[in-house]
Amino acid sequence: MSTETPDPRFADVERWPTISAVEAMLEGQLAAIAALKGQTDSIATAADAAATRLRKGGRIVYVGAGTSGRLAVQDGVELVPTYNWPPERLVFLLAGGTEAMTRSVEGAEDDAGKARAEVLAASVGPDDVLISVAASGRTPYAVAALEAARENGALTIAIANNPSTPLLSAANHAIVADTGSEIVAGSTRMKAGTAQKAALNILSTAIMLRCGLVYRGLMVNMRASNEKLRHRALCMVATLAETDEDRAADALARADNDLRRAVLIARGFSPQDAADRLARAGGDLGEALAEP
Repeated sequence: MSTETPDPRFADVERWPTISAVEAMLEGQLAAIAALKGQTDSIATAADAAATRLRKGGRIVYVGAGTSGRLAVQDGVELVPTYNWPPERLVFLLAGGTEAMTRSVEGAEDDAGKARAEVLAASVGPDDVLISVAASGRTPYAVAALEAARENGALTIAIANNPSTPLLSAANHAIVADTGSEIVAGSTRMKAGTAQKAALNILSTAIMLRCGLVYRGLMVNMRASNEKLRHRALCMVATLAETDEDRAADALARADNDLRRAVLIARGFSPQDAADRLARAGGDLGEALAEP
């Protein structure tokens, strides 16, 4: 596996001046992002397919072990405050369980049987989208979970850093960031992890775009959970409804702080009409506004 192969250029990196080591690491991080350049079609196709399933009410299921699993969990957790994605429509299958977020659980990534059991217990099915991440592309837990989900009809997406690997072959949609050798051999928290993080962020953001949770480049389904975000919501309603902040604040109150409904209310619709329009548009504010 290329991610595990030592690079002779860095055989004595520990003896380099620190500035030289840091410069080499930064170059590696830039190369990690560049490794995704050839995957834009794959990411876009996966996002479109995922949004089609999720518009039916399905869930996003994140799977991984070790660094890959932690990055996957981070991506999913951030969808809740950013896009107000319902927590009940997120499932996290991390080898070793939640305690593996903060400490290594040895051997958990090799337990394929546990992965299959957890997919079954979570009732992963046809409306769901499972995203499995593994730098090696061979992690038994990640591969088994993806295979079990696909057998149950779920849409499956794989992200790996080694091409032509079992995880990629088993998925409906494969995203490969071929980041190659690491400066510290085998430390996939470096280049591989950076590419995984970027791929996950881009994929999930594209899914949110296609689910109608962004309008005119704004997070119109954002959860206003603190004073900063409440002010941001107020400004967004005022901007999108082309009104002043007093009218925007009134609309937000009448919409129970639902930003999309508030925009419609501020534009003159009743709270019920606003809710009905959004329901017909599948929650897409742009479509609701465009409706005659």
